[in-house]
Amino acid sequence: MNFKRDILEYCSKLGLDVVGFSKCRIFHELRPYLENRKSSGLENEFEEKDIEKRINPFLYMEDGKTIISIAFPYLFNKDFQSRIGFSKYTQGRDYHIVVSNYLKKICEYIETLGGKALYFVDSNSLLERYIAVQSGIGFIGKNNTLITKKYGSYVFLGEVITDIYVEADRILENKCGDCFVCQKMCPTGAISGENNPNMCLSYITQKKDIDDEWFDKLNGRIFGCDTCQSMCPHNKNIEVSKIEEFKPYDFMEKSSLEELIALNKKDFRDKYSQTSCGWRGKNIIQRNALINKIHQEKNIKLIKFTSPYVEDYYNRLLNYFKL
Repeated sequence: MNFKRDILEYCSKLGLDVVGFSKCRIFHELRPYLENRKSSGLENEFEEKDIEKRINPFLYMEDGKTIISIAFPYLFNKDFQSRIGFSKYTQGRDYHIVVSNYLKKICEYIETLGGKALYFVDSNSLLERYIAVQSGIGFIGKNNTLITKKYGSYVFLGEVITDIYVEADRILENKCGDCFVCQKMCPTGAISGENNPNMCLSYITQKKDIDDEWFDKLNGRIFGCDTCQSMCPHNKNIEVSKIEEFKPYDFMEKSSLEELIALNKKDFRDKYSQTSCGWRGKNIIQRNALINKIHQEKNIKLIKFTSPYVEDYYNRLLNYFKL
């Protein structure tokens, strides 16, 4: 049987056309890099995981032979603009659910071929961008995103480990060259030098607790930051996604700071919990909307919040901006 051909044809039927294969192995070469970042404090709360779990896929499937890396394009409509700062990846259905559904089907298909298969989407500690490079579906840019030829960096990644042997694909050349536009345009310098995720505004918008110094730096961002991607030349002439689940919700286009500040549990559940920004909960979105509203207007009427967490940030904001 030609397992590679069969798997690629099945993925194509699902509408997935950026798929690569690499050998399932321990990534020993990453250990010094990860140890250095950990000792230098360059990992954030979402990255601090056991190094062995990040480099050893055999901890997940002992008899694994091949890792399949799949890119899921999410830029569905280039003209869609959120009125306020929701990153493009948050505007459709929560990718954890969408990607998991596709990967589950692929695993079930591999089982019909006589193999075992296990899928991951943000559900393990393995370095998915590095695996994607090893599988030949893209290269890692200076902004630390995985860049594909067809869809640029506007992709989610999913992995399948299988005990079926499939020939590995060729690693692609990094094509950033002498371009530094993403690093120059990054509002905090997070991707200059050693790439410090603790300074990335995308991370800050999702962080549970942030210091007052960030109150006047979000500049309209509610969840995520697209600055480095929007400036990247590799994202200029790309194709859009055909994955219907990533079609932006109307409410993401129409939402306002006022609505988000007054967000209640029902509206959060009926709307924003369906998206990729819902996993951090209502309070984070409400907090960020409040920060941006007060920063923009420097004046806001007294508000009572049901959440002590949001109330605390409200009082801190009033003090910070001396209102």
